[in-house]
Amino acid sequence: MKPTKFDYVSPSTVEAVIEALVASNGDGKLLAGGQSLLPLLNFRMARPSVLIDLNRIEGLSYIKDRGDRIAIGALTRHRDIELSPLIASKLPVMSAAMRHVAHLAIRNRGTIGGSLSHADPAAELPMLAVFYDATVLIRGPHGLRMVAAEEFFVDALTSCLKPDEIVVEVEFPVLDHGGWAFEEIARRFGDFALASIALSVRRTGGGLEGARIAVMGVADTPVRLKQAERELVALPLDEQAPELCSEIIASKVSPNDDLHASGEYRMHLLKHLSRRALRTALASTDQTA
Repeated sequence: MKPTKFDYVSPSTVEAVIEALVASNGDGKLLAGGQSLLPLLNFRMARPSVLIDLNRIEGLSYIKDRGDRIAIGALTRHRDIELSPLIASKLPVMSAAMRHVAHLAIRNRGTIGGSLSHADPAAELPMLAVFYDATVLIRGPHGLRMVAAEEFFVDALTSCLKPDEIVVEVEFPVLDHGGWAFEEIARRFGDFALASIALSVRRTGGGLEGARIAVMGVADTPVRLKQAERELVALPLDEQAPELCSEIIASKVSPNDDLHASGEYRMHLLKHLSRRALRTALASTDQTA
């Protein structure tokens, strides 16, 4: 199929983009990398009256070190994030996860702002935003607002963005990871994840003093499992810890059945990934101790 008829504009400033969105009366779509939008247009699942191309805007593609935070411009391509030494050094879980994002051709075009705005619950960047407690900077006709990642994602393919707003930047706190792991299972490499987990731990003596867990593919949005983090910290680090970790994490989610996998199968995958993630994270703390 082919898209329905639409107008096309290519503004050179964020202000002009917002003016175009306002003028569209909620019937405009933003084109960044186009890796999610173009298929929706072709299948006529999206029927905008106007397509607003962001690619002429300068200054929205960057990765900046701000000390305790890393700022990424909304038009930064996935491939730039994947290859960034700064991301590898400061946000290692993100660096590892980027290799799982779709295929190289898609990573060359896809943008972080587009991925977050699309809000696919099986996409890596939305989960990473939740895992890192990122802040999403949004511009609209009434100025700039800042939204925590956990509040940005409302439902499957639904964010808190208003029809006349645009993501301009995402800020990621630099965490003291200690040990960390990113694990994912997809039907084929590059497909959307059936289940995935990001996990980091800080070790002290014979136990943990901190943990951070986020999962995706098992709910309508990416999920930070804060209660599971607290329960994991309370576990003794013996040979039973990975199995207990998997049971704790599984008890906090209720995956639904869908066309790709049953909820029961997704739960099975998440348990397997949880065990592997904790073993990897603990091993990496041993190496850095």
